[in-house]
This record gives sequence, C-alpha cells and structure tokens, in this order.
Amino acid sequence: MSQALSPSAQRPYGLARVCRVWEIARSTVYAVQARLTAPRVPQRRGPKGPWSDEVLLAAIRAVLSATPFVGEGHREVWARLRHRGVRTSKARVLRVMRGADLLAPTRPGRAPGPAAHDGTIVTEQPDVMGAWTRPAR
Repeated sequence: MSQALSPSAQRPYGLARVCRVWEIARSTVYAVQARLTAPRVPQRRGPKGPWSDEVLLAAIRAVLSATPFVGEGHREVWARLRHRGVRTSKARVLRVMRGADLLAPTRPGRAPGPAAHDGTIVTEQPDVMGAWTRPAR
C-alpha cells in the first residue's frame, strides 16, 4: 500500500494504518485492487444451462417444425420444450427466438385517431346530463 518505511522499525506501514490516516475503508482498497488486477468480461448472471444457445436453437426449430400451427409464441415453445425434457427459462427461449427472428408475428397497434371530444363538455341547461339522460315518456 505505502512505499514509505517507518523510521523507527524500518518496515512499510500496514494497510490498516494507511487507510486510517487517509480516512478510507480497506474494502475500497481491496475493491480497487481487484478491479485493476483482474478485468472481467461481463457475463450473464445465474446458473448456466446444460445446453448452449446453438443446441437450444436447434431444439426450438424442431419444436416449430413439428407443430401444425404457424407462428407460435415463446411461451408455447417453452412449454413444448419442457414436455420434451429440455428445461430452460422462458426468458432464454424468448432471447434465442428473438435473435433468430422466430417470434410469432404480432398485430400492429391501433393508430391513435381523433379523440371523442376535446375535453370540455358544455350543456345547454344547468343540471342536465346531456346524452346520458333517458328521454321522457
């Protein structure tokens, strides 16, 4: 930590003493040292499945080719994979299917049209409900 030697003992100062003088936590020093010495490649968190993405993609293609329907979603494919004994997460099936452009086609959303009114309703008379009143008999 420190390259200076103690004048009385002729030994380097310890980490605890240097951190106390500098007013920093020792965990900060260890975290910085770990970051500088071993740069890690970011990886997905959690347990790794027994199948690689290529093997899983082949299983997904087999499921899609065996079904008589066109355009099945990732949840149905995930359920069929589980039935075949391939246990993986829905999120991984979705990611692999999205990457291979195998997702079911989706309907486009409704185009935003004109609103029913501009936000102000003016009645002809006070205390009359307008269109929601029932005509008198």
